[in-house]
Amino acid sequence: MEDSVEVQWEELEVEYKKLEEAHQVYLRRLKEITSQQSSFLAQIGHQRYRLKAINAGLKTEISTERLREIRNESLKREAQLQLIEETLPHQGGLYLKIILGNINVGFLGQEVKFKYKDSYEKFKLVCIIIAAVLLLLNMSLTSRFLQKLYLFFLVWYYCTLTIRESVLRANGSKIKAWWRIHHGLSVFAAIVLLVWPENDTWDTFRAQFFRYSLYNCLVQYLQFNYQRGALYRMRALGMKGNMEITVEGFQHWMWRGLTFLYPFLFGSYLYQLVNAYTLYELYNHHPDASWHVLAMCLFMSVFFIGNSITTLMVIPGKMKNKMLVRYKMMARKLYNVVNVPNLTKNKPL
Repeated sequence: MEDSVEVQWEELEVEYKKLEEAHQVYLRRLKEITSQQSSFLAQIGHQRYRLKAINAGLKTEISTERLREIRNESLKREAQLQLIEETLPHQGGLYLKIILGNINVGFLGQEVKFKYKDSYEKFKLVCIIIAAVLLLLNMSLTSRFLQKLYLFFLVWYYCTLTIRESVLRANGSKIKAWWRIHHGLSVFAAIVLLVWPENDTWDTFRAQFFRYSLYNCLVQYLQFNYQRGALYRMRALGMKGNMEITVEGFQHWMWRGLTFLYPFLFGSYLYQLVNAYTLYELYNHHPDASWHVLAMCLFMSVFFIGNSITTLMVIPGKMKNKMLVRYKMMARKLYNVVNVPNLTKNKPL
């Protein structure tokens, strides 16, 4: 038995030495990759600086055929730079630095980015289901504990959502700034609801708020189906990066999905306007109205205005990027062709 243990230990020693050598090679290559990443980021910054100067010069010179070609090529170059940038790590913004510290939150590899985006969508779906269950319980039972539990869940959900979206943003997601602001404001709105005392104004508004929240769960579920379907379909077609939340360069199938989704979205926004009006009336006419009523009235008004304007601007804003998207798709195909070995090189005619 002792001989067997000694033999096993000697074999393990040999394996460990190989592991140690492989680890040293890994550390050297990791250091080289880190150095190259910094170099690439500096070169991309230099390219963008030169492109900005060239584009400024194009505005002052008389347009010629060659200058029009350069203008188109500059759009193509920007798309190519974006593709290169997608493969490099990104620093988080100020919000992530405050929450997590000055760390690198960039993912290396499109597959890892897709998995994180997919987990983000699944996280939202699970939270939608939990919220719907809590809302149904609150609408069936009059329990202060259940009400507080749901409102505390809202605070946690939106706090977590803002962090996850900031990570997505750092990894190339094109999510609109308003949606991130909206979720940040939603944290404070949920806190106001959480500390709202149990009085006549809360009892008056409670049922309407729970109905609105339940409808919102339905809308968010429809958004989940649309966004996740778009993500998988664009990925399968090789049209976009894996971190997209909003859609650039709408296709026919995307229009069909949005045509179905838009009425529900604007129904939710109109519900926010109704909530704001109800709260305004409560604040003006109810003798027990506290600052919580006015605060929620302002939040609902801001949500209605911001959501409506942003949603109406999405399609025209994305259509303006149609040229850039087309060049980005061309750049992606070119990038894939260049990096795929020519398997027919030595094939006889």
